[in-house]
Amino acid sequence: MDWRKAVMPDDWGKIFAFDTPIVEIFVRITIVYFFLVLLLRITLKRQTGGTTSLRDILVLVLIADAVQNGMAGQYTSVTDALVIAATLIFWAFVLDWVGYHSPALRRVLQPPPLPLIREGKVLEPSLRQELLTRDDLVAQLRQQGVERPEEVRLAVMESDGRVSVLPRDPKKHQQQQDRPVA
Repeated sequence: MDWRKAVMPDDWGKIFAFDTPIVEIFVRITIVYFFLVLLLRITLKRQTGGTTSLRDILVLVLIADAVQNGMAGQYTSVTDALVIAATLIFWAFVLDWVGYHSPALRRVLQPPPLPLIREGKVLEPSLRQELLTRDDLVAQLRQQGVERPEEVRLAVMESDGRVSVLPRDPKKHQQQQDRPVA
């Protein structure tokens, strides 16, 4: 066996040739992307937990899959994988741009902030809406340096899944955060 056949591809053109027409790739990826954005927006809402936006996570996962297939040569060429990645990035940018410029679409793409606690009172309907237990909420409060819901003037779940907390007594809250942990 010739060592060159084991190391070098027979046909370099197959690596870069389109296996699928560009328009078909664009349409397929667009349909899948928007379906997944809609599905995840409806089901997961704020589950990303503040790491990044849901669309960003989706784009990274889909790009990784597309590029992996293109690199491994399983069903697309490298060029197909690059078109897929460019299409995903294009739609992510378009949705971010339109969301920035259109308040109406922003409300569709990002959930509005949801109050969880007002004046020390836990808003149970909000917890149910987000499938958040009281224990989960208290854990989020502890991460913000607050021990009990009664110490909170306002706690809000932001559109990215993080919980913002405004304590009733900011001075006491700051003193607790400045205190070294023993």
